[in-house]
Amino acid sequence: MRFPVKQKKLVNQRYIKLIAMKRVHKIYDKIINLENIFSAWKNFQSGKADKIAVQGFRHNLENNLFRLAEDLKNRRYRHGGYEKFIITDPKIRIINKAEARDRIVHTLVARELEEIYQPIFIVNSYACQQGRGIHKALKDLIIMSRRQSENNTKNFWFIKCDVRKFFDNIGHEELLLILQNKIADNDFLRLLAEIIKSYSQAPGRGLPLGNYTSQWLANIYLNELDYFIKQELKIKHYLCYADDFVIMAESRESLMANLAPIQEFLWQKLGLKTHEDKIIVKKYSAGIDFVGYRVLPHYVVVRKRFAKRMLKNLDKTHLAWQAGEQSYRQYYETINSYLGWLEHSAGHKLTNRVIYQ
Repeated sequence: MRFPVKQKKLVNQRYIKLIAMKRVHKIYDKIINLENIFSAWKNFQSGKADKIAVQGFRHNLENNLFRLAEDLKNRRYRHGGYEKFIITDPKIRIINKAEARDRIVHTLVARELEEIYQPIFIVNSYACQQGRGIHKALKDLIIMSRRQSENNTKNFWFIKCDVRKFFDNIGHEELLLILQNKIADNDFLRLLAEIIKSYSQAPGRGLPLGNYTSQWLANIYLNELDYFIKQELKIKHYLCYADDFVIMAESRESLMANLAPIQEFLWQKLGLKTHEDKIIVKKYSAGIDFVGYRVLPHYVVVRKRFAKRMLKNLDKTHLAWQAGEQSYRQYYETINSYLGWLEHSAGHKLTNRVIYQ
């Protein structure tokens, strides 16, 4: 069962609590049938036909998929290792890429996690969810800001925080306990444990950037914080995107009074800490930086850091196209992607620079 994603009240809060409390049974045997495994393969390899890992797995496709199905059926499946590489976006990030057969399993598991948990996530959680995402987060931030400011007629305070080294510090045992609160299928929990414990940044902690499952497991982990903020602290104006979150209030004192219990909950319950250097407490008139945009009382702009990165990437793409290292189609798609970002902001000069690159 799925609820439509709308800014308006989705469903009675009491009903959401009942759904959240209800445990789910009989998952494992349902997801490991051959039809699901072939479907997961199809989804996984879409758009990756030229990748070496995909080509290698496809070389003996039916045998590989039947062997995976048998390993899952007989509870013999064991997660393989990871290939590590580094990207700069602009921060340096370490990506750990699993083998093809493991990523097919990730697809199976992530589908089920989405079906189980999507209905019970709060409406103002946006990361890696169909129908939500960055631009939905921006739209709702604008709506929420207008409500808090009574249609931009008065100022208010906001606090923006993020979690320090979030993915590196997700606790395996804490996460499995959270999953057990909702999932009653021991075989599925064992499979989840196999995936979760296949990687660690420190003993018993960390999820790899690069796993499809990591996105959903991260949302599930921080859903505990979302519920604490909404149900225990009764904070009305709250939005989160992955480990970034924004809270609005009429006074600075109100915000700071809620910060301590949030930090205590993060540490005691989840083993996480806020990034002390990135706690921002300002008035709305100064602008709210969130999901790559800056929201001010009467307009929205792209954050300066993102704008600089965008122009730098466009220069690289333009030079690659001129050198014949990239097709015009790839260059054109890059321009369109950035124009899609800019259409949500008031950056006319920046838009012209992108168009007339």
